[in-house]
Amino acid sequence: MDGDLDSRQPSRARAQPQPYMRRVVYRETHSSRAVVATLAAVLVMGLAGYGLLESAVHAIGQPAWLIEPQLAAERIVALPAGIPPLLLGASGSVVAMVGLFFLFNAVLPGRRARHVLNGSTLNGSGISSAVVVDDEVIASALARSARLAANVTPEQVMVVVSRRQIIVNVRPTSGVPVAEAAVLAAVQYELSGMSLVPVPDVRVNISTVGVIGA
Repeated sequence: MDGDLDSRQPSRARAQPQPYMRRVVYRETHSSRAVVATLAAVLVMGLAGYGLLESAVHAIGQPAWLIEPQLAAERIVALPAGIPPLLLGASGSVVAMVGLFFLFNAVLPGRRARHVLNGSTLNGSGISSAVVVDDEVIASALARSARLAANVTPEQVMVVVSRRQIIVNVRPTSGVPVAEAAVLAAVQYELSGMSLVPVPDVRVNISTVGVIGA
């Protein structure tokens, strides 16, 4: 009994990735916010620098580079007076889109089109490893299984892989029926061997419009 327990210990260790490996996997499966954060910082610094420059020019009695700070403040307070509705609407749309861009980048998780294969390993030195696969590679493998099960050409199968769902679209050959259950079973069998994390649901769509065979 003790021998059996000891033999199970390595497998348990392999199932638990190290904390630093979790961070590595997170970086590989999520997009970085560094570029967006740098862009936001540059915009804020540019606006602040321009405001400081105009204030300094105004303080020493020199003409403004673009617009006097006081005049700019008065125009902002007086909005929308003095601005054509078309220009005001276009400016507002641009500002709103820029704001939504930064808001979505800050709120959304920013996941990349990748999945993690379950089954991290741990060697004797305590270094764990994980495998990250692009969704395009997964879709290609599943499309091959679906194509063989449906007995159709590669052009008649399209697989869309997302984080929580896999959609398999099959266009059968005219006059040759396709068993939806067989395609679903083939895709699920191929998917079970990948051990994706998280495990997506599979949905098979058989088109009602067939393709004329060669």
